[in-house]
Amino acid sequence: MTRAAEPILLDTNVLVDATNAARPRHARALSFLGRPHLVICAQVIREFLVVATRPPKLNGLGMDLDIAMANMQQFRRLAPLLAEEKPLLPRLLDLLTTIPCRGKQVHDASLVAAMLVHDVPTLATSNPTDFSRFGDLIRIVEL
Repeated sequence: MTRAAEPILLDTNVLVDATNAARPRHARALSFLGRPHLVICAQVIREFLVVATRPPKLNGLGMDLDIAMANMQQFRRLAPLLAEEKPLLPRLLDLLTTIPCRGKQVHDASLVAAMLVHDVPTLATSNPTDFSRFGDLIRIVEL
């Protein structure tokens, strides 16, 4: 359970779900975006732009870049951007020494590192199992 005034980091999949009406969690993601205290980080923006502009046959949304960028601007109005700062990389490297990750799991660890650096206690995601290894460090809200 999240506390009312605490920030919640949005995982990329929440933005993808909110963008694509064909996704099963579309309505829930759109509704969730109406909550206060949502934040995003630069990694989420990069990941969203990758998925949004990737062809559908490669599990993307097939958007033109200008449309994807317009969507991202809307998301940034709803969820302020956390600053990327120098402590993020050292925190990520420290996290990887205590909670080993491989391959794409490093992306998840990077989101958690950003949360820890910015004192964001909660992550909203459609993939809670991807973050279960970090359960002692963050709270997870599943969409």
